[in-house]
Amino acid sequence: MFYTTDTNRHGLAHDPFKAIVAPRPIGWIGSKGRDGSLNLSPYSFFNAISDRPKLVMFSSAGRKDSVRNVEETGVFTANLVSRNLVEKMNHSSIAAPYGVNEFELSGLTAMQGELVDAPYVGEAFAALECRVTEILLPKGLDGEPSENIMVLGQVVGIHIDEAIIRNGRLDMALARPIARLGYMDYSEGSDVFEMIRPKAP
Repeated sequence: MFYTTDTNRHGLAHDPFKAIVAPRPIGWIGSKGRDGSLNLSPYSFFNAISDRPKLVMFSSAGRKDSVRNVEETGVFTANLVSRNLVEKMNHSSIAAPYGVNEFELSGLTAMQGELVDAPYVGEAFAALECRVTEILLPKGLDGEPSENIMVLGQVVGIHIDEAIIRNGRLDMALARPIARLGYMDYSEGSDVFEMIRPKAP
């Protein structure tokens, strides 16, 4: 099958776009408002985009609480979602009013960042402390801005639970990271295999 996205006439029960761009890591974003309120929200549009410097981005459909907080404070955390925390992650996605603490709602420990004034998930196997570098409104071919707001941040500090370190590496079979697929589907990334990049002839 083939269809053009301007009409989006795919004939399926649900739009397949996000199912094709999968799996996607979950950006479990911790932030703090200027009023001191804490927020924890998962974002399915999230990824690392640079190693030097270390940059990550998350993209929010509209100006949600996380975006409001990072606009006010310029900092956030990104927390690794592992299999043992997936139900708590899902609970933190509740559409709660501004100021409601999703850490408390989800039964999670809000830890104060070492370098940024933002909370991270104490139970997470890994967490990134980030400072905002850019907040962008992506544009389409027609020049009109997307409904999404993209936040880019530089990672300035990294927390790792030594329980997932084996032989000097993070062992994904131990971490059991969760990825977002399409629709309401998720996958677990513990079925790990290795491939060595071939050398040029």
